Amino acid sequence: MYSNSNSDSTDYQKFSDATASPPRDYTTPTGIPVSSTQTFYSEKPEPRPPLPPKPQVPWSTGLCGCFSDFRNCCLTFWCPCITFGRISEIVDKGSSSCIQNGALYTLIACVTGCPCFYSCFYRSKMRQQYSLHESPCCDCLLHCFCESCALCQEYRELKNRGFDMTIGWHGNVERQNRGIAKAPIVEGGMTR
Repeated sequence: MYSNSNSDSTDYQKFSDATASPPRDYTTPTGIPVSSTQTFYSEKPEPRPPLPPKPQVPWSTGLCGCFSDFRNCCLTFWCPCITFGRISEIVDKGSSSCIQNGALYTLIACVTGCPCFYSCFYRSKMRQQYSLHESPCCDCLLHCFCESCALCQEYRELKNRGFDMTIGWHGNVERQNRGIAKAPIVEGGMTR
């Protein structure tokens, strides 16, 4: 069936030493489709109209409603760094901790005596997140002259929006996700 002659092996050697011929010269595609009708596109797309701003909503409690949450009122009066730390952790969505921001608030208070410039930044950030009115005056003035009242109002606002301020951002996320089935986390890469 198969011959084992020397002529077969020399034929093999004859073809194995041969070099491959260069590829044929084909025209390179340009990537431009050819059609009978051409479509022209303008270089700049037409601008879309801006989205309408979210309507601003009032705060859920007034600035002077401090005594509606007496525990927080006392905590804010004696240790505003704790109240501020809790607020900032929720507003930052867990990217910074209560301890970090509370310590920075205390450091700024000790060095400059004006932690209000730091805390008014978080009030502005919180107002933007929840589309709250800037009332009764601008955030910096409010924090400069009514620091404790402003912190209490922000604390109550977040509490009224469903946050448990004592467990922080990650605790609130975990509490919200309880009972919801999640897909298991699969490690990447190949393993045996």
